[in-house]
Amino acid sequence: MTCRTIVAICFLALLAGCSNSISSDRETTTLRIAQQFGIGYLPLQMMREHSLIEQHAKQQGIELTTAWLRFSDGAAMNDALLNHDLDIASGGIAPLLTAWDQTLGAHGVRGVACLNEMPLYLNTNQADIQSLHDFDEDDRIALPAVAVSIQARTLQMAAEQAGLAFDTLDDITVSMPHTDGVAALTVGDAEITGHLTSPPFMYQELQNEDPQIHRILSSYDVLGGPSTFNCVWAASHFREENPAVYRVFLGALEEAIEMIAADKEAAADVYVKQAESELEPTFILGILNDSEITFTMTPANTMQYAAFMHKVGALSNKPETWQDYFFAEIHHLGGS
Repeated sequence: MTCRTIVAICFLALLAGCSNSISSDRETTTLRIAQQFGIGYLPLQMMREHSLIEQHAKQQGIELTTAWLRFSDGAAMNDALLNHDLDIASGGIAPLLTAWDQTLGAHGVRGVACLNEMPLYLNTNQADIQSLHDFDEDDRIALPAVAVSIQARTLQMAAEQAGLAFDTLDDITVSMPHTDGVAALTVGDAEITGHLTSPPFMYQELQNEDPQIHRILSSYDVLGGPSTFNCVWAASHFREENPAVYRVFLGALEEAIEMIAADKEAAADVYVKQAESELEPTFILGILNDSEITFTMTPANTMQYAAFMHKVGALSNKPETWQDYFFAEIHHLGGS
């Protein structure tokens, strides 16, 4: 090898190093994350409480701060994502699938990872309601967002499995925040007779003093086993323009999930603090110890939602596998 060749190789290596440095310098210095309400978002709350993102960034020599944002609904969150006003969205699998479907070939929204496996319960305060067939036109079922939320899609799937048209109950569903739904069901609101919600809200209802409040169904019944409730997703442009920050987020998320598994009592305290909840930590700890609840990055039973949403026309595109709507970094996981 001649001296000229050696010099050329060194020069190219120097250029590559400079290129990597420039790319890193151009990455965002503030990671904007959407955080919602409920125990399903505990991994994000752990990340915020313990500054895990900042710590992982520092370990990689990156100066990074976080901004935790809240949105009124999934549609507003997806709009912010596509307008570059948000980096990481969070919510149920249904809003992720909608964003993936609507951005194929454009912004390319896909899932970053999942947060949990967690059931959703439909509770009622009416003793004579024992199945979906018992709801009539005078009943009202509260859920986070009519027709589009994961709760709404779960109810549609359950209706179909019960021999009803999938949208039979849509007309008696009303959009209502989780906490408002709990209040309406437990104080005997004349209008709300059912509430399809998530932890901790569904457990609050079932532990209420009203003996008539009982569970009609669980999403695990509908899906035939444990399934993903919450996940996080991003637009392709963010992942492509911020590869180091993207890896930092994944590393921090993985550590948060490990921390929950290692010390659920401490995690319960974090939830109460971060959610500014009036619930007792012991109550939250009981939920975290429920065998039906697992915090994991691995997708579970998400394809059932995708297939159903495509069948009823909510998705124009039908994915062949769950990897179609999740980025490659978690493709090695045994998801479904």
